[in-house]
Amino acid sequence: MDQLRDFLDAIKASGVATGHFRGLLFVLIGLPIKAADGTPLSSGMSWRAAASALKACRWDRLAVQELGLDPSDLAPRDREKYWYTAISRADLGSSLARSSAESFARAVAPLGFTIGDSAAESPLSSDRHA
Repeated sequence: MDQLRDFLDAIKASGVATGHFRGLLFVLIGLPIKAADGTPLSSGMSWRAAASALKACRWDRLAVQELGLDPSDLAPRDREKYWYTAISRADLGSSLARSSAESFARAVAPLGFTIGDSAAESPLSSDRHA
């Protein structure tokens, strides 16, 4: 989990998730993430684990506005519940989520992270849209 936190801290510091928050959630939940040296950081996780990771790295709570959510409508004092609710309302099964994940994967590549196990499983692969 520490390596995943390093991933989240790196993308938070670089700002590459701005405008791709839905894509970040899609990647955290459903796709493998690897470091530049091939070390697996995550193989996908539950909504609860993703909410816990966002809480642990103190992700900006206003990011939910990218999902069309009002931060004041979410649990103000329980950050894990806040993020869990945001994830549940993010419509991660949509084509919008997939295209945001593709953009996000391209944005994190220069930081040394790989999204997906192989070209066939990568969100950048055109085969995934078939």
